[in-house]
Amino acid sequence: MKKYSITIAGGGSTFTPGIVLMLLEHQDRFPIRSIKFYDNDAERQKKIAQACAIVLKERAPQINFSYTTNPKEAFTDIDFVMAHIRVGKYAMREKDEKIPMRFGVLGQETCGPGGIAYGMRSIGAIIELIDYMEKYSPNAWMLNYSNPAAIVAEATRRLRPQSKIINICDMPIDIESKMARIAKLPNGRKDMVTRYYGLNHFGWWCDIRDKEGNDLMPQIKEHVKKYGYIVDEALKNATEASWNDTFSKAKDVFALDPDTLPNTYLKYYLFSDYVFAHDNRHPEHTRANEVMEHREKDVFSAAQEIIDKNTAVDCKFSSDTHASYIVDIAEAIARNKKTRMLLIVENQGAISNFDPTAMVEIPCLVGSNGYEKICIGEIPQFQKGLMEQQVSVEKLVVDAWITGSYQKLWQAITLSKTVPSASVAKQILDALIEANKDYWPELK
Repeated sequence: MKKYSITIAGGGSTFTPGIVLMLLEHQDRFPIRSIKFYDNDAERQKKIAQACAIVLKERAPQINFSYTTNPKEAFTDIDFVMAHIRVGKYAMREKDEKIPMRFGVLGQETCGPGGIAYGMRSIGAIIELIDYMEKYSPNAWMLNYSNPAAIVAEATRRLRPQSKIINICDMPIDIESKMARIAKLPNGRKDMVTRYYGLNHFGWWCDIRDKEGNDLMPQIKEHVKKYGYIVDEALKNATEASWNDTFSKAKDVFALDPDTLPNTYLKYYLFSDYVFAHDNRHPEHTRANEVMEHREKDVFSAAQEIIDKNTAVDCKFSSDTHASYIVDIAEAIARNKKTRMLLIVENQGAISNFDPTAMVEIPCLVGSNGYEKICIGEIPQFQKGLMEQQVSVEKLVVDAWITGSYQKLWQAITLSKTVPSASVAKQILDALIEANKDYWPELK
C-alpha cells in the first residue's frame, strides 16, 4: 500500500498532538511516510514539535518527521496539507469575544462580529497556504478545517476556484457521535446514514437512518426534546461548562422546528439574547479564557513533560477522536473509496431553491477526483430565510476583504442576526478595526 506524506499547517496548535496520535492509530488504512509541521510562529511550534518528535520516534520510527517555518521545506513532496491555523492565536480570539460584548452583542469565535473579525484575519493566510501547496506540490490536496470555515470556504471559492481544497468541520461529526449513542448504535456514527443541509455552523439534519434503512429520527428527537444533546449526565463534569450549556440548549433550538434536528451553533443566532445574558455574567472570562486556562495550559505542559523526560511513555497527550474524519477523507481520496461525508461545497443546485454560489454544508461522496454532491432538493422557508441572511453576511465579509471596503464590512455586521442595529454594528466595527490593525487589510 502506498505511503503518504502530510504537512500539518498550524504545527504549534494545541490540536496538533491529538491529530498526530490519531494519524498513528490509523496506519493500517492510511499509512504515512512523512509528517511535517509548518507554522509562522517558530517558538510556539518548537515545543509541540519536539514533543511530537519523541512520540513518533517511540511509536512510529519509520515515519520521517520535521518541522519548519520555511514554506518550500514544508510544502515540497507532499500528498496532503491538513490546515488548522488560527491567525492571531488565542489573544485575538479573546478580543473577538470581548469587544462585541462591550456593545451588548454576544461574543463568539465563529458567529456574529467575532466570527467576522476572525474571518477577516484568516482569508489571506489560507490563500497563502494554498499558493505554497500549489507551487511546491501541485498534485496535493488541502483538507482545511480552519475557522471560521464558512467565510474561509467562500473566500477560497472566489479567490482560488480551481484549487484542490476541501473545506470541512468536525462539529456535525461530534453531534452525530452523540446521536449514535442516543440510538445505541454499536459502531457509533458510522452506522448512520444522514441527510443534512445548511451553512457551516448553521445547519439541520432532516433524515437519519441506520444501515438497514430504519428511521432513527423519532428516537433521537425524543431525547433531544428532553435533554438536548446531553447524552450522559455522569460525563457533564468532564466537559467544560460552556459546552454543556451549548449541548443542553439544543432542546430549545429543536423546539423551534421539531421536523429537523439542529446544529448546536444555531443557539447563537436564534437565542442571542439568552447567550449574551448568560455570558455577560462573566464578561472578563469568556470561552477564550477557558481554553487558555485549560486546553492551552494542559497541552503545552504535557509537551514540556515529554521533552524533560525524553520519553512519551505515559504521556498526557490524547488522540483527537473527533478528528478521525480527517483520516476518513484523506483515505477516501487516496483510495477512491467514495465515502459519504459532510463537506462545505458550492451549492450549484444541490439545494434547489437556494443561491447556487453559496458554500453549503451537505453530504458528498469523496473519492480520488474530490467529491460528488448529494442532491438535497428544496428546503423549508424557515431554514431558507435564515440561510439567505447568513450567507449574505459571509459574502459581504469576503467582498470587504477583497475590495478593502469599510462599507461592505459594516453591512456584513449589520446583517448578522446577532446584531440589533446598524449603529451598534458601526461601533463594533470601529473597535474591531483598531484591535485588528496588524491583521486586516486597510479598509476605506
